[in-house]
Amino acid sequence: MLYEAGEDERLFQVTKSYLHHEMDRGAKVAGVKRIRIHDLRHSHASLLVEMGFTPLAIAERLGHEKIETTLNTYSHLYPNKQGELADRLEMENNREDEE
Repeated sequence: MLYEAGEDERLFQVTKSYLHHEMDRGAKVAGVKRIRIHDLRHSHASLLVEMGFTPLAIAERLGHEKIETTLNTYSHLYPNKQGELADRLEMENNREDEE
């Protein structure tokens, strides 16, 4: 359907106002601060980083033409990964010492 949309047809079945209304309603029900709709994109990317996906995979998912865009936007989420990396290398080293 999206590939054959006419000039006067919507690509999305809901309006911006409907999305805003649903965000307000959902935030109120959940008892959390409402975020902008675009912030859902950042939340999604943050979750992917935390789940361990590579910057390249995230860049492709978000439609970034250059991986630098992803790294520049989300690099602040990666510093804690250095600690994890060091811990895993240390565990591997200790395991080899035990063998």
